[in-house]
Amino acid sequence: MALFPTYNRYDLAVKSADGTIVEDINGKKYLDFGTGIGVCNLGHRHPAVQEAIENQLNNYWHVSNLYKQPIQEEVAELITENSPGDSVFFCNSGAEANEAAIKLARKVSGKEKIITFNQSFHGRTFATMAATGQEKVRIGFGSMLESFAYATYNDLESVKKLMDENTAAVMLEVVQGEGGVIPGNEDFIKGLATLCKKENILLIVDEIQTGIGRTGEKFGFEHYGIEPDIFTLAKGLGNGLPVGAMVAKQEYAAAFGPGSHGSTFGGNPLAMSAAKAVLTTVFASEFLQDVMETAHYLQEQLTEHIKPLDFVKEIRQKGLMVGIECQTQATHLVPKLMDKGILVLSAGENVVRLLPPLTVSKNEIAKAVMTLKDVLQKEEIML
Repeated sequence: MALFPTYNRYDLAVKSADGTIVEDINGKKYLDFGTGIGVCNLGHRHPAVQEAIENQLNNYWHVSNLYKQPIQEEVAELITENSPGDSVFFCNSGAEANEAAIKLARKVSGKEKIITFNQSFHGRTFATMAATGQEKVRIGFGSMLESFAYATYNDLESVKKLMDENTAAVMLEVVQGEGGVIPGNEDFIKGLATLCKKENILLIVDEIQTGIGRTGEKFGFEHYGIEPDIFTLAKGLGNGLPVGAMVAKQEYAAAFGPGSHGSTFGGNPLAMSAAKAVLTTVFASEFLQDVMETAHYLQEQLTEHIKPLDFVKEIRQKGLMVGIECQTQATHLVPKLMDKGILVLSAGENVVRLLPPLTVSKNEIAKAVMTLKDVLQKEEIML
């Protein structure tokens, strides 16, 4: 094989995709409840996004960031007008967005220490590996970037113990995605925001997986009534085109002057055209109301059909982001569900993760839940 073996790939090669449906090269169709790991929030080939990309293709594909690109300003304004952020830096991925956030926090504070959390995930670059609270991500790569410390999620006292005069920021996901779909407790998130403000420590929220409507709000932190100093976006922002963003309050903008940071492809006009269509669609209040109604229906279906199963330990949900923790290892369930025509994800060894498109229908939810129930019931027999 010509590719590095960096992925444990399933025996599925996609031929086409539309909405919630993926078709493989053999003609088999699947309900996609993984959406490229929470990327295609509007489903595959959403008409508004596709039209925007096609229009941009007929104009130009790339120019240097040394030139003005009005579409970058338009997308940045859509983000800032709908958030507590004031300034946006565009890049190509979540890891790059988190790199930018780490750099900015250290530069504006003049301090180095970043507190993150056990079981967090922030990326695979050297800085974001160091920020990630999972040892398995760091194995084999030698010494990590220094000055990261890991607190216990949902435990404010553990954060206080790590804070010192060299602490620049606390960085967290309001729902730990790769760590098992673990939502932050309201008291913990609010208490952390208050603590950071009191101690003059920056609060960075990683919204890579929770942002752009995934939790039923524009951004996950809105559930908790907090305003981060810095937050990061990617995944759903481009609905399949590679794009990331680091967003910060105005008082930190001057720290990223000319030459301080950059990206050749960041803010690429094709990605920007997709992002503009995504944000225009998702940020409409009627759309988010529909997402919350859909999420409530999914919760009802899971409570009725999945929660009573002995094989299921706990169901955790925030909007259309679901983790089903099983009594034993669950990673083998992903290919079993694939065989049944449902694409899902795992999150750690014991959690089945569901990230359906925000546009998923109730009929599709019902079908997926009943398929999941059938597979899990067979697992119960083997307990």
